[in-house]
Amino acid sequence: MISVKSARLKKLFAIFLLIFLSQAGFSQRYLTDLDSSLFFKDTLRPFLKRFDNIRITGYMQPQFQVAEADGAQAFEGGNFAQFSRSRFMLRRARVKIDYLLTTKGNLPKALFTFQIDATERGVIVRDMFIRLFETKKNNLSMSAGFFARPFGFEINLGSSYRETPERGRMSQILMPGERDIGVMFSFEPQEKNHKLYHLKWDAGLFNGQGASGTTDFDSHKDFISRIFIKPYSLGKTEISGGLSFLRGGWKNGTKYVYKSGNASNGDKIFVVDSSESNLGKSSPRHYYGADIQFKIHHAWGGTEFRAEHWFGTQPGTANSTTNPGTLPNSNGIPLPTYVRHFNGSYFYFLQNIINPKHQLVVKYDWYDPDIKVRKTEIGKSGTNLTAADIKYRTVGVGYVHHFNPQTKIIFYYSFVENEPTQLTGYTSDLKDNVFTCRLQFRF
Repeated sequence: MISVKSARLKKLFAIFLLIFLSQAGFSQRYLTDLDSSLFFKDTLRPFLKRFDNIRITGYMQPQFQVAEADGAQAFEGGNFAQFSRSRFMLRRARVKIDYLLTTKGNLPKALFTFQIDATERGVIVRDMFIRLFETKKNNLSMSAGFFARPFGFEINLGSSYRETPERGRMSQILMPGERDIGVMFSFEPQEKNHKLYHLKWDAGLFNGQGASGTTDFDSHKDFISRIFIKPYSLGKTEISGGLSFLRGGWKNGTKYVYKSGNASNGDKIFVVDSSESNLGKSSPRHYYGADIQFKIHHAWGGTEFRAEHWFGTQPGTANSTTNPGTLPNSNGIPLPTYVRHFNGSYFYFLQNIINPKHQLVVKYDWYDPDIKVRKTEIGKSGTNLTAADIKYRTVGVGYVHHFNPQTKIIFYYSFVENEPTQLTGYTSDLKDNVFTCRLQFRF
């Protein structure tokens, strides 16, 4: 019995010694990088070197929200349940793995990225792509897989860095999920002494359905491009900006295509085109965007202004302007296409107070899905105008406190206003304001 116990103790001691040496080797490898043992040099170092290029990051965003009324339709993390006006939720919980290969000059050669989002609503993939860099002049790269569309500033600003809880209504409707499957080529000099170091130009082809669809439902592809001037310092000021372009569309499921027009009495209406040639033809999805960011550094931290404007043409259905993941249908029957002209903007004002740990946030945005109609024109009998044509404005006011570089808390209130119409339920402003308190930890 004693010999058995002795053997077990020896085995446990051996395991403990192995773990101890492993931990010592790990700390040396990443702190002092000293060779202090044969085990570390011949066994542990080759093993760790395989993971030398891996970076694991992530963040979690638990939050509490209160809406003005039960069942509020919201773009602050999704609609509230029918009989609920308050909720706890895990808005995002993401883990991202990057594997980066570099050249001898420590410039990027190849990147693999994989990111998942795991919340109470399920687990989904947020990024999965490879990026290959040209290493002769270090100016070009190619990305392929599932990644963010190169359009606009707010779309591409990461959710862990964004000062507001959510992106604007227009971003969520026209670019749901922000990402798409495709291939993209980029011009972005990696060497700081390059005369075009501050220039970044992306251009790519994408399926078009984004994260909301599992496969491309037609053969039409979206061409998306953005040219961006990265932050450029002029004394204590910093300026950046970009221009974006999207040209695409999706297949008409029927021969019925509705476009804006006028009735004989002057009313704004949707006029139907029922030509047989419309069936299977692509309805235009054309976006144009411009954005600018201006920041002033001072003793308190910084004062920043951002502005972004989009306009263009969006195909949809009678009741939605959301970019679809599948061909729009009702119980398997394709729906007619409605083509609308839209515009919208985002304006941010960010102000540090006393020091960088305290930040005041003010945001104003609007989204007008149908610029051809206004207010009480919507809902008139015989016009075919619906709630999908209503313009919304949102004013957000918030306070961000950074406990440390990894942890922050956000208090944010969104004042949402819809234009009054003749539609039942939309004759006055809806009760859909939302307060959000969010805690975020990032590593």
